[in-house]
Amino acid sequence: MNELILAVDTTHEFGSLALLRGADAIAEMLLHSPEGFGQILFERIAQLLERQGCTIAEVDCFVATSGPGSFTGVRIGLACVKGLAEAAGKPVVAVSNLRAMATFGAAPLRAVVLDARRGEVYGAVYDASGVAVLPETVMPFGAWLQTLPDGHIEFVATDFTPFAASLAGTRFEAVPVTIAPRALAAAVGRIAYEQLSAGQTTDPAAIDANYVRRSDAELFWKEY
Repeated sequence: MNELILAVDTTHEFGSLALLRGADAIAEMLLHSPEGFGQILFERIAQLLERQGCTIAEVDCFVATSGPGSFTGVRIGLACVKGLAEAAGKPVVAVSNLRAMATFGAAPLRAVVLDARRGEVYGAVYDASGVAVLPETVMPFGAWLQTLPDGHIEFVATDFTPFAASLAGTRFEAVPVTIAPRALAAAVGRIAYEQLSAGQTTDPAAIDANYVRRSDAELFWKEY
């Protein structure tokens, strides 16, 4: 299979785009937009495709990170690929960014962690084949540590600085840490290629976000 895959990650302040031919990334673009990606995303996609001499019509599969992360960012990325895929009549794959981060690890067990703010983290544990050993969750870092399994494990994060001090005196004090890149789109695209090869694509209308934590509106809503 030699499909052209367009992958989009807008789940955090630093997002990225990637164009892959099969499992091979042929171009990747880091995005930084503190004000959000809504106003720049389609322009950046056009630039990426133009630089590679490709058009949207040539893309065989559209991919987006499904979360967790910024609620607005997740929605923008998914809405973008859903719209493009529906217009082009092509399939869609949604991939967890935590799973994508785990691909940068090397240990049999990879404890992936992202800052979720409000004193909490998004965390999950994956094995070397990308299967979730501990499902994605959101909770304080210290509480999450207590749920982690024993075994040959490593931490994977785009920035582990906020969490390093919390390992002192725990059974994880000497556990190695792998820093994943901020640009995850190529890794997301490679996972999508595996799913595409296995026939695990989704109708554009059916893909959904994986927020893990409820939105502010849900958290603070009260019934009167």
